[in-house]
Amino acid sequence: MSGTPNTLLAPPVPVLNPRFTCLADWLAWQESLHFTAIELGLDRCNKVAQRLDLLQPDSKVISVSGTNGKGSSAAMLDAMLRKAGYRVGTYTSPHLSRYNERICIDGKQVTDAQLCASFDRIDRARGDISLTYFEFGTLAALDIFQHAQLDIVILEVGLGGRLDAVNILDADVALVVTIDLDHEKWLGYDRDSIGREKAGIFRPGRPAVCSDPAPPQSIAACAQETGARLYQAGRDFSSALQANSWIWHCADSVHAGLPKPGVNNNRQVQNAAGVLMALETLAAEFPVSLETIKSCLRDFRLAGRFQTIPGKNPFILDVAHNPQAVSALVENVKKLPGFGETHVVIGMLRDKNHDAVFRKLTEVADHWYLVELPEERAAGLAELGRALEKYTDVTKIGQFNTVVEALSAAETCAGAGDRIIVTGSFVTVGAALDYLRS
Repeated sequence: MSGTPNTLLAPPVPVLNPRFTCLADWLAWQESLHFTAIELGLDRCNKVAQRLDLLQPDSKVISVSGTNGKGSSAAMLDAMLRKAGYRVGTYTSPHLSRYNERICIDGKQVTDAQLCASFDRIDRARGDISLTYFEFGTLAALDIFQHAQLDIVILEVGLGGRLDAVNILDADVALVVTIDLDHEKWLGYDRDSIGREKAGIFRPGRPAVCSDPAPPQSIAACAQETGARLYQAGRDFSSALQANSWIWHCADSVHAGLPKPGVNNNRQVQNAAGVLMALETLAAEFPVSLETIKSCLRDFRLAGRFQTIPGKNPFILDVAHNPQAVSALVENVKKLPGFGETHVVIGMLRDKNHDAVFRKLTEVADHWYLVELPEERAAGLAELGRALEKYTDVTKIGQFNTVVEALSAAETCAGAGDRIIVTGSFVTVGAALDYLRS
C-alpha cells in the first residue's frame, strides 16, 4: 500500500490564533465590545455557559449579594473555609489594583496566562453573542473554576442579583448582606424594590441567609415565593457586642468570645454573623471548627475597607461609595483618637448620590480634594463641585485631574497630626494604594 495515495486521511486541523495574547489587550477590547457598559440579563451568559458546559459545577456554590459588605463577607468565607482545609475559589469585583484580584484559587490570584486562555475559550464559544466586560469576567471565573477541582466556589454578585451574570449558577447557599439605596437606575428607588433584586439569588429548598438586621419585607416575601429556607438575622441567628469580643448564636450553636473582625469597625460583626450562619448551613458536609473561626476573625483584614496606614499623616482608605457605606465610614472615624484636621480625597462615579455622601462626610472633613476618575462613568469635577459647595466653604475645596495629584496636594497641605481619608470609589482607593506602595 506504500504507493497508494493517502486520500483517506483527514486534513490537519488548523491551529487558530487567539484574538489577543496580552491581558491588557483582552480587557481593553472587552470594554468596547458591548454597546453599553451595564446591561442586566442572563440570556447571553447562559447561552455561552451552556456551550462551555459551565452550568453544573462539581463544587458547592455560595453566592453573595447585597449593597454593602459583599466583599468582606466573601473574604471571611474564603479564609475560614480554606483554613478548614477545603479547596476554594472566589470571584469578587471590582478590583483595586490588578484585574487578577477578581479570581482567586486557594487565596492566590490567577495568572495573566490563565485569564488569557479562558478569555480565548469564551471568545470562541460565544460566536456572535455580545458580552459586557463584567459578563466576560464572570464566565472566565466559572471557566477557570471548572478546571480547578474545587470543593467550594464563592461568587460575589456584581449588581443586584436576579439579573446579574453570577445568577446563571444555582447557589447552594445564598447570602444577602445589607440592603440600601445604590444603583437605583437599575434596581429601583426604595429598599423593598432593591431587596427583591438582591433576593433573586434564592433557590427552592436551599438555604438563604440575610445578615441585614432590618431587611425590607421583600426578602421574606421572595424566600416564601421561591421556597428557599430563610435564615434571618435577629430571628434565626443573632450577634451581640461585648467589650472586646462578641457572641453569636443560632438554634443549634453558640459561639462566645469571638474576636472582632477588623479594627475600629464594628459594622464587620454584622457581616461576620451572616457568614457564620452560612457556614452553619453547610456544617454537615463542610464543618469549620470554632478555633478556625476565631483565628480567621482575629486575622481579618481587607484592603480598602477602613484600612488604616500609619505615618506622619495617617491614611484611611475606604471604598465607601453610597450613603450607607459612608455613614459607616464616618461612624468609624469618630471612634478614632483625636487628630488634627481631616483631609478628604474623593472621586466618584456619575450614578452615585453625591449630595448624600458629601453631606455625611462634612461631619468629619475639614479640607476636600476632588478628583475626576479615568472612567467613562466618572463624575466630572464641575458636577462634584456643585454638589459639595452646598455643604462647605468653596475655599476648602481643591480640584485635581488625578488621584496622585490630589494625594500629593493633601500630603503637602496636611499639618502634623492631620489625617487623610481616601474614599468614594474602588478606583480612587486603588490608585491611592498604588501611590502609597510606590
